[in-house]
Amino acid sequence: MITARAWREYPRRYRYEAAVCQKCGRWFFPPRLVCDGCQHREFTVKPMRRTGRILTWTIIRVPPRPFADQAPYALAVIEMDDGPRITTQVVDWREGQLAVGQRVMLEFRLIQADGQAGALHYGYKAVPA
Repeated sequence: MITARAWREYPRRYRYEAAVCQKCGRWFFPPRLVCDGCQHREFTVKPMRRTGRILTWTIIRVPPRPFADQAPYALAVIEMDDGPRITTQVVDWREGQLAVGQRVMLEFRLIQADGQAGALHYGYKAVPA
């Protein structure tokens, strides 16, 4: 991950901040410039609750090279309790444990390291609740 990009993403990665449309109240994570519900362009930044439920999931057994040491790993689309949907890695799961509708909680974890002497990038991952 490019360091400048990581720097711009710190507010949402570290504080779980979402954009809430001031007109219709829809939540967006990551934040966006235009509401896809009402096309309004003014948002309020609010922290999200860190809980949600799995909408769909899959197990990655043959990963891309940067994630080869993590295989097999689970990815899921999660509907947060505040409304936004996110795609994230699910960690600390056991075979047969993941299911549609299962409650999860976001935790702050290491996402990627840029080589042995590079920057460490942290962010959110989901764990079964």
